[in-house]
Amino acid sequence: MFFAYRKQIQAIVKGVKALEANPAVQIPDADRKTLSAVPGALSKTTDFAPVWVIATISLSLGIGTMIGWKRIVMTIGEKIGKEHLNYAQGASAELVAASTIGVSTWLGLPVSTTHVLSSGIAGAMVASNGTKNLNPATLKAIGMAWILTLPASIVLGLGLFLIFHLFL
Repeated sequence: MFFAYRKQIQAIVKGVKALEANPAVQIPDADRKTLSAVPGALSKTTDFAPVWVIATISLSLGIGTMIGWKRIVMTIGEKIGKEHLNYAQGASAELVAASTIGVSTWLGLPVSTTHVLSSGIAGAMVASNGTKNLNPATLKAIGMAWILTLPASIVLGLGLFLIFHLFL
């Protein structure tokens, strides 16, 4: 039921935007101002994340990091390059990652913080001694994880949706 409601809201938002963009439609300024507020107000009813979802995700990420921190730190900090990451490389990778994530957020684009940080560290390693400073085996493993994440997430999400939709 919620999905039908969401589709109806999205159709209304799309229709209002098309109506505003159509130069053949004459709308008085006061009505145009009221109408232009409709898409934003309606989108807020469907485009949000409930607090329980944010809390669950935060808790899951925290527990996952507490359990797997050593593997993450070793892979990101020591295995991407053939030599250990020094302070300057780490700082530049973090600045690049923070800037990229900030710009992406400002533009409304979704990005993976892990992907951005890993790429920043690889870039810092390349800046030090060129591509010969990168560990190809680790980059291949990270690349495969990146490629397989999307299909695995799709299958898992579909499976959970079907379970919840059929049984709840």
